[in-house]
Amino acid sequence: MTINQEPDRYSLQPKKFVLWLFIVSSIIFFAGLTSGFIVYSGGGARKALNVDLPKVFIYSTVVIILSSVTMHLAYLGTKRLKFAQQKLWLWVSLLLGIVFIALQVYGWAVWTNLGIFFINSNATISFVYAFTFFHILHIVAGLIMIITALKSSYGPVPTVTNSFRMDITSIFWHFVDIVWIYLYVFLLLNR
Repeated sequence: MTINQEPDRYSLQPKKFVLWLFIVSSIIFFAGLTSGFIVYSGGGARKALNVDLPKVFIYSTVVIILSSVTMHLAYLGTKRLKFAQQKLWLWVSLLLGIVFIALQVYGWAVWTNLGIFFINSNATISFVYAFTFFHILHIVAGLIMIITALKSSYGPVPTVTNSFRMDITSIFWHFVDIVWIYLYVFLLLNR
């Protein structure tokens, strides 16, 4: 069985490299967005973020941190060959990811009910919508990866492949968690 799994291990490594390229490009993308925010908001008091962030963002931050913990537990379950634990914690991570998206969308609804829209005279507000929208796209990509890892944990997949899928899913999920914490703290510090 080990002989059959060795080619899989080597054929999977380039996929991990592609994941890291995507993560680096995403870091550059979000750094560009936050740099644009800083440059624009530095143009005077009228261009500053002069509204409070939706309070629901606090809850979504807690949810994303919890999802990082559950993803790590799923990862540990995989490494210890405890696939029931892997499945359980992947399901919990998937649910928390969906809750995170729902909370973000609710935050948009709070702002729109207050008359704070994406298109307005203050682009810093538009930046906040853009930050959250593009982050949600990354969360959706992470949810797709979680679903793939879940399918792998249920199917007749070699342990190497299952472990690899769990590894890259965990790396990406922790990355999107860190991105949200960075964005949220950035916005709190730049109000």
